[in-house]
Amino acid sequence: MKKNKLDRLEQAGWKVSGAQQLLDLSDEEAALIEMKLSLADSLRKRRTDEGLTQEALAKLLGSSQSRVAKMETADASVSLELLVRSLLVLGASRQEVGRAIGKKSPVSAA
Repeated sequence: MKKNKLDRLEQAGWKVSGAQQLLDLSDEEAALIEMKLSLADSLRKRRTDEGLTQEALAKLLGSSQSRVAKMETADASVSLELLVRSLLVLGASRQEVGRAIGKKSPVSAA
């Protein structure tokens, strides 16, 4: 949110907070969610950069298209391990996976 908009809202009496405060998440819970979102975004980007459909990636993983869709949206049923394994199957190095984990996700950075 832009600083001037944030200032106007606070001056009007609104309390502005993030998802962590709204959902009463611990720092550790927020960090895990952040990692999952970043990995999911990296997976989607790598898949599209490779020119693969969700169905084609599913075949590489021995999974289904709907599971890949859930992975790319960081669905609660998707583990961090599955996201990491999928990136490795697509050719990501350990260093690239590490950078993905450390990156702020586009959703949370907004």
